Amino acid sequence: MLAIRLVSGSVRPDSLVLPVRPGGPDSPAVLVPTAAPSADDVRAEAGALLPAARLTGAAGEVREHLRPGAAPNRLWLLGVGAGDEQDWRVAGAALARAAKDETQITIALPDDAGTALRGLAEGLLLGSYRYRLTEAGARPSLAGVDLLVTDPQAHADTLAAARTTAEMTVLARDLTNTPSSTKHPEWFADQVAAAAADRSDLHLRVREPRELAAEGFGGLLAVGGGSARGPRLVELDWRPAGARTHVVLVGKGITFDTGGISIKPVPAMKLMRKDMAGAAAVVAATLGAAALGLPVRVTTLAPLAENMVSGSAFRPGDIIRHYGGLTSESTNSDAEGRLVLADAMAYAVRELKPDLLVDLATLTGANAVALGKRHAALYSENDDLAAGLLAAISAAGERAWRMPLADDYVEYLASDIADLHSSPARGAGSVVAALFLREFTGDLRDRWAHLDMSAPSWSDDVHGELVKGATGWGVRGLLRWLGTLG
Repeated sequence: MLAIRLVSGSVRPDSLVLPVRPGGPDSPAVLVPTAAPSADDVRAEAGALLPAARLTGAAGEVREHLRPGAAPNRLWLLGVGAGDEQDWRVAGAALARAAKDETQITIALPDDAGTALRGLAEGLLLGSYRYRLTEAGARPSLAGVDLLVTDPQAHADTLAAARTTAEMTVLARDLTNTPSSTKHPEWFADQVAAAAADRSDLHLRVREPRELAAEGFGGLLAVGGGSARGPRLVELDWRPAGARTHVVLVGKGITFDTGGISIKPVPAMKLMRKDMAGAAAVVAATLGAAALGLPVRVTTLAPLAENMVSGSAFRPGDIIRHYGGLTSESTNSDAEGRLVLADAMAYAVRELKPDLLVDLATLTGANAVALGKRHAALYSENDDLAAGLLAAISAAGERAWRMPLADDYVEYLASDIADLHSSPARGAGSVVAALFLREFTGDLRDRWAHLDMSAPSWSDDVHGELVKGATGWGVRGLLRWLGTLG
């Protein structure tokens, strides 16, 4: 990960970046006032270059200008758009990609650099992310970035928060990108244990199949029963002294999804290593809450299973008894995520009794049908909870849209032989899945939110701070939201 430091004074960098914003009708782009670069003539030269560079100032525009024999010898002009946090985040990611062959760059920031600094730092760190399992090919060489500000100490906490947020997002990306030949429930639990090992204020419990059977986690055992690599339930708890609010986060953790007996076609199966992105996000957010010292208790539950085809796999038509006693009829073993989430949510309500319950899951393909590739679907009956989550997600540079919990679809959950039908073929898929989960919220029904984030958990292209592959969606938004609850 890039080394980013705050600097001030008379630095003389080899590569200097000056931010540019849109100007008026007669001036397509203008320089943003910043902490003074190495010499006033550099700004004058940059201003003279703007018309020739044909910059509009849009976020993410980058131009390089060579200055042989001068200092700095490379001058970069960086579009930062309107200058809000997300524009700076996009700019940082674009710069990280454009300057990948540099060793060190210095970026001049505005005197009031708080919002700009956080967005820029997150963009640099996330935009330069790569996940590769090969030694072939040269890796990007950009190793260090200096941020030129008037008072470095005044912005140290902002940079630390940005770095922690990016590090936790990268952890979620790494976990999600890891191939399922390596990644299985026990492996995932081991990664959480390793990440939490250095913090005495984090408490970890991992339930193995024997404990899951003894305690009645029927959904998790059914889904994981077809694999030679048994299921796990990770429970990670951050308990800061004096916390007045307790939040439980639940994340779907299917480490690979064949669809089970209701097997997926190959094109739909090839990226199913990402089906644990919800678990990765909530684990990373809890680790981030601890690293940032957020004054809210956070308990994460990650039900982990591999949904495989074998003689011990659960069958379409099976009746599953979930934690707490509710039964469900499953006629489609490819609707497995809601079965493991139901167990974890019922356990949270019955045993942990939190103030708020939020689950994240790569739950349905219907999420992308309804909202496209970059928005999660948010469901909640609590207007304040929904508004708070949406505001935090937006501020963090992620996207979600509130969807209805349509009661006229509840009838589709009726079963002749069980309490619920978990996989009805009627109704809007994402909505019906959310309604099924709602049945396991008990007294927390009005303090629960569900995020169906299958679509934004993976990016097929480079866009802003996203690169191809896992996005780590949810980590940034959850950390912003948790930070508002202290």
